[in-house]
Amino acid sequence: MSRPNIFGVVSYVAGMASIGASLTLADVGTAVGIATAVLTCLTNTFYTYRRDRREQRECEARLAQLERQA
Repeated sequence: MSRPNIFGVVSYVAGMASIGASLTLADVGTAVGIATAVLTCLTNTFYTYRRDRREQRECEARLAQLERQA
């Protein structure tokens, strides 16, 4: 595999810089809002899954205790 050409790298960097320079504050705000919403959804899903597992273990422990008492 050959080393990347310096002109090719500079071309890609310049392309990314021009895209970044063309973004308005509204575009950046929209991107940040979407990223925040996705991260919030993933975090909520993770903690809901953990809570469900914990509540399932508590329920099983209560049922086992009731069966021992009966």
